[in-house]
Amino acid sequence: MLKKRYEFKDLVEIMAALRSENGCPWDRQQTHESLKRYLIEETYEVLEAIDLKDRDRLAEELGDLLLQIVFHGRIGQEEGTFSMDDVIDRICKKLIFRHPHVFGGEKVESPEEVLENWEALKKKEKAIKTQTGVLRDVPKNLPALMRSYKVQQKAAEVGFDWDNIHDVFDKVEEEIKELKDVYRSENMERITDELGDVLFAIVNLSRFLNVHPELALTGTIDKFIKRFEYIEEESAKMGRKLEDMSLQEMDGLWNKAKSCEPGNNTSF
Repeated sequence: MLKKRYEFKDLVEIMAALRSENGCPWDRQQTHESLKRYLIEETYEVLEAIDLKDRDRLAEELGDLLLQIVFHGRIGQEEGTFSMDDVIDRICKKLIFRHPHVFGGEKVESPEEVLENWEALKKKEKAIKTQTGVLRDVPKNLPALMRSYKVQQKAAEVGFDWDNIHDVFDKVEEEIKELKDVYRSENMERITDELGDVLFAIVNLSRFLNVHPELALTGTIDKFIKRFEYIEEESAKMGRKLEDMSLQEMDGLWNKAKSCEPGNNTSF
């Protein structure tokens, strides 16, 4: 019988039923490994709801994400490796341990000091003894832009960083020049390597500009799609197919789309 309102314990019980002998064949078939893609997808759907400022959708998407966590917790319990109680116990202990200024006697003066203490306590908790260990602790499954940003931040914590943004701009130009030089060689291994260096340098620049590269690129992708949509709509009004238009014609519509955007003075 349906309830008027459900609680967290209900979700745990529903998942147990889905995984039971008489439960859902699909749910019973899943493993930690098979669920990885769904965890990623649900995380990005939460982020999209935040960007859209749709609070109702955010509540729904957070529920979908929570389902994935409960799913993993149930599998862990069946394996005898951990349970949802263990998951909750560990995060509670971690939060208390890493907030001694709230749950202990320590004093902090700023959010920056909180972050410094958090990182120091994290190293102690994980028994990480070197800064290289800190870099390697950044998850490899993160999108490359996010991972490179975090790795650079961790390196900067011990002073391995540029002195000023002008040096960073120079480094970007240097890496682009090296890529151009390698491009002429047609050596794909070296081209790939140099292109990676360019992207890494751009991430460094974004750090100095206090702009997260993942968010910046996401915004540009959305902008590209919006302008492309304008080209397609305008070409349809002219009775033309995109395939039959020249690049110059499409570029002209692109510039019109750009000029229609309020306050747009970018070159893209």
